[in-house]
Amino acid sequence: MAKILIADDSPTSRKAIISVLEPLGHDLINAENGNEAWRKINSLAPDIVILDIVMPKIGGFELARQLKSTSGLSHIGIIILTSLNQDVNKYWGLKQGADFYLTKPTHPKELISCVDKLLENIK
Repeated sequence: MAKILIADDSPTSRKAIISVLEPLGHDLINAENGNEAWRKINSLAPDIVILDIVMPKIGGFELARQLKSTSGLSHIGIIILTSLNQDVNKYWGLKQGADFYLTKPTHPKELISCVDKLLENIK
């Protein structure tokens, strides 16, 4: 299965994402802020990163931009999962390199579908 990093400063949000993905057998990694996420991305090389936008230290937009502009990391799939539901936020999230932009609360099937689509690309 996939190695997935979940970067969200909300423990409740991280637990909700874990409850959806853990039963599928994925290796899940947690990060509480953007700096921690960046360190773990560089050391653990996840297949997919699930990002909140509003996080301490480094926000999700900046993290997505860093990922897509860093050689050796640009192939990592990015799902932005945030409470920011305005079209302008979705536009910027996708512009920064996110493959999918989901808003909280998202239906578990929608998250699983996005993960599955990203995994199809790395097989």
